[in-house]
Amino acid sequence: MLIGIVGKPSCGKSTFFKAATSIDVAIASYPFTTIKPNRGIGFVRVECVDRERGVQCNPRYGFCREGIRFVPVELMDVAGLVPGAHEGKGLGNQFLNDLNRADMLIHIVDASGTINEKGEATVDYDPANDVRFLEEELDMWYFGILKKGWMKFARQIQTNRTGIEEALAKQLSAFRVTETLVADSIVKFRLNREKPAEWNEEQMKCLAVELRRGTKPIIIACNKMDLPKSFENYERLKKEFPHYTFIPCSGDSEIALKEAAKKGLINYLPGSAEFNVLKPEALNEKQRLALEYIRAMMKRIGSTGIQETLEAAVFRFLKYIAVFPGGVTKLADKDGNILPDCFLLPPGSTAVEFAAKIHQDFAKNFLFAIDARTKMRLGKDHKLNHRDIIEIVSAVK
Repeated sequence: MLIGIVGKPSCGKSTFFKAATSIDVAIASYPFTTIKPNRGIGFVRVECVDRERGVQCNPRYGFCREGIRFVPVELMDVAGLVPGAHEGKGLGNQFLNDLNRADMLIHIVDASGTINEKGEATVDYDPANDVRFLEEELDMWYFGILKKGWMKFARQIQTNRTGIEEALAKQLSAFRVTETLVADSIVKFRLNREKPAEWNEEQMKCLAVELRRGTKPIIIACNKMDLPKSFENYERLKKEFPHYTFIPCSGDSEIALKEAAKKGLINYLPGSAEFNVLKPEALNEKQRLALEYIRAMMKRIGSTGIQETLEAAVFRFLKYIAVFPGGVTKLADKDGNILPDCFLLPPGSTAVEFAAKIHQDFAKNFLFAIDARTKMRLGKDHKLNHRDIIEIVSAVK
């Protein structure tokens, strides 16, 4: 799973990325700050199973605090997008190639309206323009690839009597287009699957949009909620685009809280709706006012929104589940680490697929799995659920 962080220049994309990963990246107010895609690790929250087993876990990756497991996910921050990217403008081709690696997109929109479409400072810019233009760029990208050499491709399919679903899925495999997605799209738009050469341009555009939505879902992070007019614009965007999910956030606020927590000034758990000041006497007036400002913003939107955005992408859209390896009686690995791992798996994952995540040899020599809670034996095709604790029994010693 790879989540792409996208958006126009200077929208706060790199700030969001840093807030989510705590990795230092180039942050500046000029176009194309991010020239090459940055990779980093963010975290999503999962209620840990250690407390119900009366133990304290020792995560191998990520961390666990107050019964909440922070499980790592890979993020990619790609070069800023400008209108006309699908035609090669700006860093268009590079952007789209980088973007194609992602399973899910988080579109960072500057909700304050202080940056125009080129990433330049302005006033009263309508962020609705950004919502439209990213969707249009991606849709036109898919359409351009679908349209290229279409007549020759379509006639060849008709001549060879090849199934259009199989042929299109193969042609667009780089986009993770499946035969099922193509088939459903053809039915939705009532396209003549026997004569694709007769499809008109409008029908092909509809198909391209549907394939894009099925392979590159988008969630919109309304960033810079700490600035004036942001909340007003956020509320308007929700009404104007009811088919989208908008999450209010502030990358700058998340970074400030993490820095303050690192210095021992506050107690803050990422994703929390509140923080506690530990050393008020150590704060200068500027720091005190900044924290109070952030507190007021969090009270209005619920948190800084960074964790909520990542978790909406992983759990609400991609519908991943978290599964813990663990035995009925033994929860520690050979080194004595308790519940060291927590794996994120695609929806519908089976016991044998989970075994492969742990080690391919466990999958090849799979005998059965055991639900550590119910002690029931599970076959290789048993579908797992969120927060399952599963023991794999295999012929591997």
